[in-house]
Amino acid sequence: MDEYDMLLSPAGVDALRTALTRAGFTSNGIAERLGPQATASVARNDYRAALRATEDRDPLATLIRLFICDQTEPEDAVAAALAPLGLDEALAGGLVERYDEGLRAGVDLEPYGDDWWVLADVPASARPGRPLHAEHVLGIGGATHTLIGATVRRPVGAALDLGTGSGVQALHLATHADTVTATDLSERALRFAATNAALNGQDWELLRGDMVAPVAGRRFDLVVSNPPFVVGPGTTTHVYRDSGRVGDAIAAELAAAAPGLLTEGGTMQYLANWVHVAGEEWDERVAGWFAGTGLDAWVIQREVADPMAYVDLWLTDVGEGADPQRAAVWLDWFDQHKIEAIGFGIVSLRRGGHADPVVRVEDLRQRVQPPLGDQIGAWFDRQDFLRVRDTEALLAERYRAADGLQLRQEATMGDEGWAVDRQVLAMPHGLRWTEEIDPLVLALVGGADGRLPLRDQLALLAAAHDVEPDELAEAAGPIVAHLVERGFIEPVTA
Repeated sequence: MDEYDMLLSPAGVDALRTALTRAGFTSNGIAERLGPQATASVARNDYRAALRATEDRDPLATLIRLFICDQTEPEDAVAAALAPLGLDEALAGGLVERYDEGLRAGVDLEPYGDDWWVLADVPASARPGRPLHAEHVLGIGGATHTLIGATVRRPVGAALDLGTGSGVQALHLATHADTVTATDLSERALRFAATNAALNGQDWELLRGDMVAPVAGRRFDLVVSNPPFVVGPGTTTHVYRDSGRVGDAIAAELAAAAPGLLTEGGTMQYLANWVHVAGEEWDERVAGWFAGTGLDAWVIQREVADPMAYVDLWLTDVGEGADPQRAAVWLDWFDQHKIEAIGFGIVSLRRGGHADPVVRVEDLRQRVQPPLGDQIGAWFDRQDFLRVRDTEALLAERYRAADGLQLRQEATMGDEGWAVDRQVLAMPHGLRWTEEIDPLVLALVGGADGRLPLRDQLALLAAAHDVEPDELAEAAGPIVAHLVERGFIEPVTA
């Protein structure tokens, strides 16, 4: 680990780990202590049952009340719960702080996964009226989980976490990467990241600087980033949220930097916001970020917000929700730039070494089968299959329909009975795509049982529908490629 000051001394971090382990302050330990009903209530910020279950003030109860329920606890109980970590060091490191007649949490200390802990700043919602530090360090939030779930988890050599914050992404990278490098502009964030790495027994290279600057000239097999992606006029008040770039320029900047960051075959994934400008197609605008990069790109839009909801969300996030002047300035900027909406999604890039990279930018707002990272990895695998096969080679393969594929029909009752108006293929798992199809495509998919090469299957369909086999084969090529890309049909490899 590079030498960055931690919140506690190395001995203090070891002592804190001992205290947390000894008390059973883990996700499983807390769930067992509280029981399912109280645990579920805590997830909704209802602490009543948890407080009743922890009235005896043993070390685990005190830690739950202190760090989970945000209570002020007696000094002697906190000292006993944190031992062998000395109370003086806990206070000096900001782990706890004096409040009223006792001590309360000075940081957010969250058990995470089976045996991890994450230290971060206390969120704005827990300290109403207290402004967030300009270098506020986020813990585990919705965007954090989104990127964790979307990351392709395959073994890699060198991994990079750009804008690491408290280091949550780096924790996960270390489970399947030989080495982990993490960067951040904020020295304060790097203190938290260094502490979290040590607390969880991991060793990362930590570098300070703006986005890719600290790793200029270096390449990595996997790069992830939950950057300060919030769209606005370029004003910076909180570094975790504001990049200092105007509009969605941070997302475009990362796209431009990706070719220089990735090894051959390497992958980069990051969260992004992008603007929907009146009179422009948002997907064409975003696709332009990848022109000339030589990278395969899959951009999926998961959410869309109108400007008012967007501004309310981010002002509330930093405890400024009741500031009408700030909101007005931000909304005026959106109006001036004809921004109708803001999209949120995931950018996945791969350095495949091909002269004809694939770029897809599309909506994917349906619920998908987790983890999304497995689905993204499979999408790139399917691109590799399609890239090396022309129409003739595609037709020579055998295919089978995806498991559990469903057919949904809409029909209208007429004088002669039901007339089918619309037929839709639906995947009940994976990316859960739906696709409207015609009878010929339905017959093609229905006959995909893995026994016949597709060209033979098409010959049978051509005879049944009285069309020329070569004409049907030529028309089927793009359709088959699309069905494979979506995962509706799969090549039989054995």
